[in-house]
Amino acid sequence: MYRETEPSTERRDIVPTPLGERVRELRQKRDLTLEGLAERVGSSKSYMWEIENKDVARPSAEKLAHIATALETTVEYLLVGDGEQEEEDAEDTAFYRKYRKLDAPVKERMRKMLDILDDE
Repeated sequence: MYRETEPSTERRDIVPTPLGERVRELRQKRDLTLEGLAERVGSSKSYMWEIENKDVARPSAEKLAHIATALETTVEYLLVGDGEQEEEDAEDTAFYRKYRKLDAPVKERMRKMLDILDDE
């Protein structure tokens, strides 16, 4: 019996949503495969394919948050973002949220590294 390793992209029921298009675009920019993204999100490869390619996929808020974290962006950008400037702002917001969760000594090292980079 023959099994496909990737879901077929030649099917007629493929209707990507704006969410799916953004997820695919960011995944490709980050050089992630569907499998790589699925591992980061804690989901299956087929589910991530459905997010990217079908209108029927309706991820929960928690799943959207995992996808946004894995893609270093925000849920807001995934849902409504359109435009290069908004993507950059979303990446900055995602970075800052990650920074806020760091321990104080790590934050201090990050600030020192930024000061060194800023002097150049």
